Amino acid sequence: MTESLILAWLAGAALGVFFFAGLWWTVRKGLTAKTPAAWFLLSFLVRMSVVLAGFYWIAQQGEWQLLSMALLGLIMARMALTRLAPPPQEASHAS
Repeated sequence: MTESLILAWLAGAALGVFFFAGLWWTVRKGLTAKTPAAWFLLSFLVRMSVVLAGFYWIAQQGEWQLLSMALLGLIMARMALTRLAPPPQEASHAS
């Protein structure tokens, strides 16, 4: 059971890295895109689809502890990426 919990935590962390790194990339790309709404919408749909599919697969194992560990991994990935991401740059506005 311990191995399963570790694998669930790793899966959750991987899903978290995918989701939040994808969000970071989308924000950077979307700010300069000609159609930012399309970037944000498409990115959201892809990121949510992948994360929900991952959690659904974990839920199919039938153990609530695995889902809890996956959620913990996702939250820890968010915390780590928040600390590691470079600070946002100031937007240049035309005057």
